[in-house]
Amino acid sequence: MGRATITTPAEREIHVERVFDAPRDRVWKAFTDPELIARWWGGVGEKVVVERMEVERGGHWRFVVHGPDRSDGFEGRYREVTPPERIVQTFEWDGMPGHVVVETATFTDLGDGRTKVTTVSLFHTTEERDGMLQSGMEEGLNSSYEALDALLAEQP
Repeated sequence: MGRATITTPAEREIHVERVFDAPRDRVWKAFTDPELIARWWGGVGEKVVVERMEVERGGHWRFVVHGPDRSDGFEGRYREVTPPERIVQTFEWDGMPGHVVVETATFTDLGDGRTKVTTVSLFHTTEERDGMLQSGMEEGLNSSYEALDALLAEQP
């Protein structure tokens, strides 16, 4: 479905929009089912181990991505889970402990069998936001979304 649209509408935000060629319930499940997350979250060719995924308010999530050169851990807590419309969670990378991002993902049914996922990431400072943009985030995100496209293209 193409690349994600990534913008910075405010000093501490990253705004990402991506349309998936699947109904909202299937996209929601791909974001909330540990078995499915492990098949797309790290991107094409990456192995993802879902160590924890408690999809409920206050629940903890932790994923470890094993790439060819290194492993990276990511974790956070769910602040809001409103199926199949919205997830608010914290996001922290093991490589920068203490730098917590608040992510709000909204799942919009486009009415034609497609779903738009909009994610707003709120950083503590503009410098942290810019550091994320310079970290290769766009490449990693698009690789993950390409893997999600392939997963969603499989028969339900």
